[in-house]
Amino acid sequence: MRIEGKANSPLFVLSCFRQGFKLLVSSELRRYLMIPLLVNLVLYGGAFALSYYYIEQLINEFIPAWLHWLNWILWPVIFICFSVAVYFSFTVLANILASPFYGKLAAKTAKILTGETTEVADAPMAKAMLAELDRAGYLALRFGPSLLLFVIPGVNLLAPVIWGVLGAWGMALEFFAYPLENRGILFGGQKQLAKKTRLGSLSFGAITLLGLTLPLLNILMPPWSVIAATVYWHRLNLEDCPAQQ
Repeated sequence: MRIEGKANSPLFVLSCFRQGFKLLVSSELRRYLMIPLLVNLVLYGGAFALSYYYIEQLINEFIPAWLHWLNWILWPVIFICFSVAVYFSFTVLANILASPFYGKLAAKTAKILTGETTEVADAPMAKAMLAELDRAGYLALRFGPSLLLFVIPGVNLLAPVIWGVLGAWGMALEFFAYPLENRGILFGGQKQLAKKTRLGSLSFGAITLLGLTLPLLNILMPPWSVIAATVYWHRLNLEDCPAQQ
């Protein structure tokens, strides 16, 4: 299958989010958003409280007294890493809980984009949640070893950048999954497609990750990203893509 060059354009990704926002606030998708938004409100509220109350304590314990003069540079570095870890973890948890509803949201979005009027069928909850756990395991195997980067002198200066890239990649895989699974493309095929559109995937994930770190916006960001991902793959030609990979 040939992926069009525009798939790797950050501007194309932004246009998908712009179109996705118009669909997000449309009446046609309203009933598919209520439960995911409620899940996000509870979980991201908890993530924000955790960040607010514990990050300063964590930083003070992490930075020895003789390095306090470097607080001006170490504080933002640790804040970025902590935010990526917290919001990524809460996103995975929120997606596990809301995955059956996100699958329906992606399916309904696709029907709007294609002009179809048939009703969206209920996705098996167990299957949706198992797929989400499979992705979570894949990402945990990559985030876990990357923690060692923070204790290697010299390399630890690049650790926040590496974590940011990993976070963006993880977010792309998380939200691309819903429209692609509705097309019959399993996790192995999803990874292949994401690798073929690596710059587009990282751009998509970076926008999502940034939105998840912003209070209030982070409640809307997951369903918005599901819709934007559906728009992204709809606007690319996937008709010749094998259904099972």
